[in-house]
Amino acid sequence: MSINILGIESSCDDTSAAVVSEGVLLSNVIASQAVHCAYGGVVPELASRAHQQNIIPVVDQAIKQAGITKDQISAVAFTRGPGLLGSLLVGTSFAKGFALAANIPLIEVNHLQGHVLSQFVHEKDKPENHPSFPFLTLLVSGGHTQIILVKDYFDMEIIGTTIDDAAGEAFDKCAKVMALGYPGGPVIDRHAQQGDPERFHFAKPHIEGLNFSFSGLKTSFLYTLRDKLKDDPNFIDKNINDICASLQFTITSILIEKLVAAVEQTGINRITIGGGVAANSELRQVLKFEAKRYGWKVYIPERKYTTDNAAMIAGAGYYKFLKKEFVGMDIAPDARLKF
Repeated sequence: MSINILGIESSCDDTSAAVVSEGVLLSNVIASQAVHCAYGGVVPELASRAHQQNIIPVVDQAIKQAGITKDQISAVAFTRGPGLLGSLLVGTSFAKGFALAANIPLIEVNHLQGHVLSQFVHEKDKPENHPSFPFLTLLVSGGHTQIILVKDYFDMEIIGTTIDDAAGEAFDKCAKVMALGYPGGPVIDRHAQQGDPERFHFAKPHIEGLNFSFSGLKTSFLYTLRDKLKDDPNFIDKNINDICASLQFTITSILIEKLVAAVEQTGINRITIGGGVAANSELRQVLKFEAKRYGWKVYIPERKYTTDNAAMIAGAGYYKFLKKEFVGMDIAPDARLKF
């Protein structure tokens, strides 16, 4: 009988379920929550309520699209954390109930490790292109910015991290200042493709080692707009493309400079990226350029696997199932879960 893993992801505002069979992805269903756009960010209480409404139909569709029945599921993998506690509670509770009713094992997955292991999501009838161990992952999202040394599927070490804000947070907060809506990163990306990345200059932090900082950049960005708006109230509208291009160029430069340093420090030239910001067009383009320049072997996932999704949770769950790493019904979600 095939090993079929049902994965459930509910760490933030996307409710997702996926099925992986013998390491091959059969389905990946995601329900997003548009309600947060009006508030300029995710509202935790609204997120958890939406998860409660979405999780049953999402899981139902994932199983149907996989072409199997619920009785053929071998185990349930779920995101234990990190994330919003209310959102995690919904996914954890559902996973427990499903596993208990079906009398099958329960598997916890660290959300960040899921992003790293999204590199191993294998779609049916598509060639496999996975990195060999060890490799470096640049994990960039709204809540995390890290460089991770990946020695094995679940043997990972964070060698660089942000000391304040995450890169995705910087994108979103700067977008909010310009009234571009939420999430702001994709909007900035679209404008940036039509702008001059060297038109404006924002402060870049000087942090020793492989750690990041983005709070100074946000302050520099805010002060620049404040001063320009004094002279011209329509400054943002007139220069939106160049502003976004310059901001995106600065953030990308900070990320790549630290990644270059990490390669030099570790001697590892196999590079992967993950997290929502990994969908950014400039970051993907610059990473490919640097790969040719330095002789790196770069693995860039499809955009649909960079944002929160259950395919990465089901995939990680499959590797844990092979090692029989199961958890009991007393397991609790952890909003600040570490590696």
